[in-house]
Amino acid sequence: MSSSVKINSVTQLSHNWGRFDNYSVTHGRRDGGEQTVLREVYDHGSAAAVLLHAPETDTVILTRQFRLPPHLNGDPAWLIEVPAGLLDGEAPEIAAQREALEETGYHGQDLVLLCNAYMSPGSLTEKCACFIGRYTPGQQAHNGGGLEHEGEDIEVLELGFAQAYGMIASGAITDAKTIMLLQGLALQRR
Repeated sequence: MSSSVKINSVTQLSHNWGRFDNYSVTHGRRDGGEQTVLREVYDHGSAAAVLLHAPETDTVILTRQFRLPPHLNGDPAWLIEVPAGLLDGEAPEIAAQREALEETGYHGQDLVLLCNAYMSPGSLTEKCACFIGRYTPGQQAHNGGGLEHEGEDIEVLELGFAQAYGMIASGAITDAKTIMLLQGLALQRR
């Protein structure tokens, strides 16, 4: 398989919150040939996410917020997720700590990187740094809820780990980064 990739053209479709472009790309094939494809790519930056866990109570902090794309797919619009957000020029660990505090009111402590993962590599450039960290129950710096000027309206959920983990199988949690982080914590607990 040839590793050659040639970007023939880029057509701007929209540049608002992020960049949405149409690419004409020629790339090598496994059989030694080449092919040209058209691909739409959305780039709004990379992100960081953190699952906050309190080992002494075996609880986790999750959030619930409105997400338009699931609604457009006919799913519930209020998704249960880990705190997450764009890097905004910060190191991933700093962004994860910032998002935890903004969204939940809790300071994330002792963050450990679980993985870096592409969220939807067929159309998004977003790579998400996924962390597991600690929090101290009852020691919120504020009520959380996100940043109102960014349109955030976030409910903070404190759940037992077993309950949260069970929400994957029940379909109550469908967010990929949240599933990965809960499963990562389950593996760490073994």
